[in-house]
Amino acid sequence: MAEAAQNGPFYEISREEDAGAAFVLQSKGKWWHAGFHLTTAIVGPTILTLPYAFRGLGWGLGFLCLTAMGVVTFYSYYLMSLVLDHCEKAGRRHIRFRELAADVLGSGWMFYFVIFIQTAINTGISIGAILLAGECLQIMYSNLSPDGPLKLYHFIAMVTIVMILLSQFPSFHSLRHINFVSLLLSLGYTFLVVGACIAAGASKNAPRRDYSLESSESSRVFSAFTSISIIAAIFGNGILPEIQATLAPPATGKMVKGLIMCYTVIFFTFYSAAVSGYWVFGNKSNSNILKSLMPDEGPSLAPVWLLGLAIVFVLLQLLAIGLVYSQVAYEIMEKKSADVKQGMFSKRNLIPRILLRSLKSSLAYWVNYSIIVVFSCVGIMGAFSSLRKLVQDAKQFKLFSSDVVD
Repeated sequence: MAEAAQNGPFYEISREEDAGAAFVLQSKGKWWHAGFHLTTAIVGPTILTLPYAFRGLGWGLGFLCLTAMGVVTFYSYYLMSLVLDHCEKAGRRHIRFRELAADVLGSGWMFYFVIFIQTAINTGISIGAILLAGECLQIMYSNLSPDGPLKLYHFIAMVTIVMILLSQFPSFHSLRHINFVSLLLSLGYTFLVVGACIAAGASKNAPRRDYSLESSESSRVFSAFTSISIIAAIFGNGILPEIQATLAPPATGKMVKGLIMCYTVIFFTFYSAAVSGYWVFGNKSNSNILKSLMPDEGPSLAPVWLLGLAIVFVLLQLLAIGLVYSQVAYEIMEKKSADVKQGMFSKRNLIPRILLRSLKSSLAYWVNYSIIVVFSCVGIMGAFSSLRKLVQDAKQFKLFSSDVVD
């Protein structure tokens, strides 16, 4: 008890001097704001891969794994919120994942392992959101102007500029309206895709439905584990303590209501996308249901305007997802650079915020650009590597011959 009493003032003093807590992780939100943040963090365009996940499991195992993963993750997030509530009642309100990890695991290697995992996930999602948003823009551009000069990196640069502007929202709590729109967008493109699948299933060009699994046992096992990993990853959320930190104290019980709101949206979006997509395409489901609806060969299986609107919704939600998963990095930047004794919008704090957040978004662009360059180089090296084979087979070539050289 004495130790707990000694620790209490330490947390209060540290909060008073902590710019990351005072500015980025402001505790002003209601439970429905937490629901908006949770939904944006979990319900994203990855739900468009669920028909592909069902492809490797079939109807029965697909429903079982999706339901089991939903129950397990809801319960684990519920337990984490209870732990955070318990610590708050004991005078130790943890507003960061790393604080909770330090309290539960100590300051050993496991603490740093947890921090590494969270940082890797948040950074990867922030970078991936920009890349996927750029690809959405490219899809729309290629349909409007098939021979246009713009490349993928141009669209990634456009998205990065938008992200730099949006990143200037000072706190996690200030994203509540954006994340509410994100919730509506997730419902919007899900139901648009469901409508497109129903239209595709009822059209004269509907694909032949086959729900059989892979023929060989090894392929079935590999596909099953791939599908399970997709379903497991789709429920992931690495920023729950930071989301709970946005709730006005006392936060006890509020997070549970937010989780219920989030999982209500999950129920309607996950199941409807999985069932409709797998019902139409069966074991021919693509890794992205939009690609199944817009095949490379043949006509589109759904109205183009409907699919285009779904892509616009996906693009807009990716911006919100990138913002949400960048908040941990922004909080660290603010903690190191800002002066909590001056105002959030004082020149002393505003200029470093603009520079650091712009730099962070710019680094994400350069990572994406590097990925594009690497894949381009791989293609070029593949072309050069074929020269040796071409030279070796040149002596066997015969003009106007129909023989195939192996």
